Amino acid sequence: MEILQQVKEAIKLNDKETDPCEYTGEGWIAEESLATGLLCFLLFPNDSVKALIRAVNTKGDSDSIACVTGALAGARNGISSFPSNWVERIEYQKELNDYISFVLNE
Repeated sequence: MEILQQVKEAIKLNDKETDPCEYTGEGWIAEESLATGLLCFLLFPNDSVKALIRAVNTKGDSDSIACVTGALAGARNGISSFPSNWVERIEYQKELNDYISFVLNE
C-alpha cells in the first residue's frame, strides 16, 4: 500500500517532465513496475500515446513499465486510441483475437 501512496503523492504534483521513476521506483521489482506504469498512465489518462511515450522514456525497466501503462491505457481508452500502424504490428494478433472471441462467446 505504501507504493500506491507514492503514486497518489506524485500525481498531485502533475509533474510530466521528471522521470516517473524518481517518484515510484525504476520498476525492477513488480510493485515498482505497477506503480510507475500507473503513474505514467495517470499523467496522461486520455492520451494513450503520450502515456506510453512517457513510460518508455524512463531510466528504469521501461519495457515492463510500458506494458503496464499500455494495458491501463488500452483498457480505459480502447485499442483505437493507439496508432493503427502500431496495432497492425502486434505479434500473434490473429491468435489473440481468436482467443478473445472464443472466451467472449462462451
